[in-house]
Amino acid sequence: MDERTGARIEQWFHAYSQDVYRFLVYYTGRTDIDDLVQETFVRALKAVQRRAEMIENPKTWLFAVARNVAIDERRRAKLIDWLPDVFLQHLVSRDKTPEESLELSENKRLLYEILNQLKRSYRDVLILRGIKGLSSKETAEVLGWTEAKVNLTMHRAMKAIQNNMHVSIAEVMHDAITR
Repeated sequence: MDERTGARIEQWFHAYSQDVYRFLVYYTGRTDIDDLVQETFVRALKAVQRRAEMIENPKTWLFAVARNVAIDERRRAKLIDWLPDVFLQHLVSRDKTPEESLELSENKRLLYEILNQLKRSYRDVLILRGIKGLSSKETAEVLGWTEAKVNLTMHRAMKAIQNNMHVSIAEVMHDAITR
């Protein structure tokens, strides 16, 4: 690793690590995601070393890396859940402690529950657009979609929440973000 690459990743870490952390909290619905943040920046470092071209928007690119890290983690967790209990006796429980559960406000918990019940594409768009405040263009860049698809998916996600869950998503998201 050359010094410029390391310095660039270090700058990105200082500038965007909290954004990546909050993105992963909303994306996974968990607060114990420090390992995922670290994995995001490790993967970013490896990718930057391999890439010849410059990354135009590091924040959205890091969100894309973080999303892939979270998806890989979910796949790994599903595999672990599938394995017989005999092989898993040495693993520590991932359930939240009572103290951690109390830390989350009621609206944040409701938001996590709502997001985790949605299709992945709806969840992705709601987190990136509604919670992280990315533009349609930036969200399209993170997800590898067109802006039109981002806007349509956002509209459909909002409708799904309002129709199926009888909840005003705007209220829940505003309360969860501001508290």
